[in-house]
Amino acid sequence: MNEQTNQIRTSTLFRRLFKTSSIKEYMEKNADEMRLQSFSEYITGLCKKKGEVPERIIRRANIERSFGHQLFKGTKKPSRDTVLQLAFGFEADVDTAQKLLKHAGMSALYPRVKRDTAILYCLHNHFTIVETQNVLHEMELPLIGGGKSK
Repeated sequence: MNEQTNQIRTSTLFRRLFKTSSIKEYMEKNADEMRLQSFSEYITGLCKKKGEVPERIIRRANIERSFGHQLFKGTKKPSRDTVLQLAFGFEADVDTAQKLLKHAGMSALYPRVKRDTAILYCLHNHFTIVETQNVLHEMELPLIGGGKSK
């Protein structure tokens, strides 16, 4: 499931990397493969792919309207929690949420971290952001967006 049809598999990049005798040569030959779309390009494309408008995503994500539009324009950079809010705004599955985090340059959700585990569970089960916040609150874990759980 490549994001671009001309991209090679990550496993192929690993093989090439570990076989190369020159990191500089590897970087030059594979420069195009190591370029990710910007976060704003990615979320704009995801909107189009899903037939959605940014306004609806922003509202479902429970993000302040003007800030949300700045994220789509690329004039503001999101925090990890804001990316997670957008994942819920997109009604994303786990795979899409992980791609959103990757394009934002953030660490992936990790199932050995309690809060991440709860969020992964909620994404997998198609919870809304409000339902997810309730789960986090009940488990006394930090809410998405910095709110306190107590």
